[in-house]
Amino acid sequence: MVRFVPLILAAILAIAPVSAHAASLVAKVSLATQTMTVSHNGKVLYRWPVSTARKGKITPTGQWSAKWLSKNHRSSRYENAPMPYAIFYNGHYAVHGTNQVNRLGRPASAGCVRLHPEHAARLFSLTQRVGLKQTRIVVQR
Repeated sequence: MVRFVPLILAAILAIAPVSAHAASLVAKVSLATQTMTVSHNGKVLYRWPVSTARKGKITPTGQWSAKWLSKNHRSSRYENAPMPYAIFYNGHYAVHGTNQVNRLGRPASAGCVRLHPEHAARLFSLTQRVGLKQTRIVVQR
């Protein structure tokens, strides 16, 4: 019986849900500090200011794999607002660049995670390189 324990453990690990640590690229957003920490293979590469949901709006918390990319996206919900280097992760929620860089570091969005356009381009490029399935967006309080 004891010799089957490693096989059972291997089977459990094979079907266990993927955590943020399993992804090679992790963008962790703190709503409390309005910052994003980007890690690749466990090594912190960047810490950037972000803007998340302003009062009356919501940026959902949780963990998601990146779903799709749109380099020159325009919002269909908010008057064709530019959303450059958008990484969609949860329905219509995305990490994307903003032209309102003076508002970074404090809540200002309708729910998306806004970044400086240069930072958004860098994260977009990294996501393209490692792949959507290996990119994890984590939003926490």
